[in-house]
Amino acid sequence: MNEKSVSMETMRLDKWLWCARFFKTRAQAAEAIKGGKIRFNDTLPKPARTLQVGDRLLIRKVPYQFDITVLRLCNHRCSASDAALLYTESRESVEARALLTTQLKAEAAMYPRTRGRPTKRDRREIIRFTQDSNPGD
Repeated sequence: MNEKSVSMETMRLDKWLWCARFFKTRAQAAEAIKGGKIRFNDTLPKPARTLQVGDRLLIRKVPYQFDITVLRLCNHRCSASDAALLYTESRESVEARALLTTQLKAEAAMYPRTRGRPTKRDRREIIRFTQDSNPGD
């Protein structure tokens, strides 16, 4: 990231979220702000809200939540490694996301994916199983 791109003092919130790669388009960033998914210093902002270095953002992207502090401003979208230098995430936020990720992976492992509609053979086995488990019916 060159110095020319970082020399700004303020910029729009929706543009910064797009530059920091939290959203693929500025329109998506603006929609998230309007929908109340972004908190700016514990307030609900508008997309044109000016952002400065040191501001705190709470970003909710289901199922994750990011609690970040702005370190730099950039006037264009940069690579993911450079975008990670634009902010710092709180330790609690990182730990909560890691815990949630492990929980989601464990939950997914409990429910194996099926191939969709059962075959005729599978259906017959299901019928036999349900009839055997309900002898009184």
